[in-house]
Amino acid sequence: MRLPKFHMPAFILLTTVVGAIIYALFVFAHVDYLFFAGYVVLQFIVLAIAWNILGGYCGYVNFGSAAFFACGAYTAVALHKFDGKIDDVFGDGAFGSALHAVFPLPIPVLIVIAGIVSGLIGLGTGYLTLRLRGAFFAIATLALAVVLQTLVVNWDFVGGSRGAYIIRPQTVPLIGNYIQYLFLLMLVLAVASICIARAIECSQLGFGFATIRDDELAAEASGVPTLRLKLIATTISGALMGMAGAPLPYYIGYLEPSSAFGLAYAVNSIAMPMIGGTTSWVGPLIGAILLGTLQQIATVTISSAVNLLIVGLLLVGFVIVAPNGLTGLVQDWLRKRKQP
Repeated sequence: MRLPKFHMPAFILLTTVVGAIIYALFVFAHVDYLFFAGYVVLQFIVLAIAWNILGGYCGYVNFGSAAFFACGAYTAVALHKFDGKIDDVFGDGAFGSALHAVFPLPIPVLIVIAGIVSGLIGLGTGYLTLRLRGAFFAIATLALAVVLQTLVVNWDFVGGSRGAYIIRPQTVPLIGNYIQYLFLLMLVLAVASICIARAIECSQLGFGFATIRDDELAAEASGVPTLRLKLIATTISGALMGMAGAPLPYYIGYLEPSSAFGLAYAVNSIAMPMIGGTTSWVGPLIGAILLGTLQQIATVTISSAVNLLIVGLLLVGFVIVAPNGLTGLVQDWLRKRKQP
């Protein structure tokens, strides 16, 4: 889908202004549920864009999205729990006092740390699995989610199978409502993800990713460093997914393995780019807004149990009617209009 070509600074400015307008409208509406629902939609925007960096740009289908997302969530839980263990581990000495001055870490710092941890896991996973291709790579990423979930279930420090409670404050300075604060953080992360995806798409890195997607063997024969590019893709994709998961414990207040590694995250992160279109940054954005909004409406009017049913029906329908997604459908329509 062809969009107006902006230089990157202008695109960042435009995206930031749109994000600021959205936040202002939500605040002006003064409806708390908009922030709850908007947070979820923004979360899916980040997940869809992150998945698309590897699955859309490079053509490597990743079924382990929930693993990276949960990794970010449990990184935040581990650091939150560590705050209560400082005295037990270090006593009341100088080092313990210094740690008390730093902890508890603010959520923006937790998001950055979760991104680093998940990015490193993505790098390691990519190094071990990216020599696999097609269905073998997809199965390997699915196995990663199973392994990580098993580790978390047996890790008592973060609650294990019992889960962990996170007591969040009711308000924060300057902003006030804590849910508005979480919404603002996720909005900033969504804007950053869109800008990163667009920057990759219009760079030499994006062109390298496209050669891998179109014909990896030909790209290797032409001297393209395919393994290095795929490692970059897995690292960026994993980092963004982990960053999306970091605020989750503070959003829901209680985190357990079955919710962090939920099927909804894995399914939606794949379905949203597929429905919107995978060859451009705008496809995952459209798919996430469409599917995320429909699911939130269904949650309020019917039940959250039908969310995955909606995803499945739309995914099947688009695979049949528009296999290239909404952006591909628009491209085909514009191409036909130009024909004499």
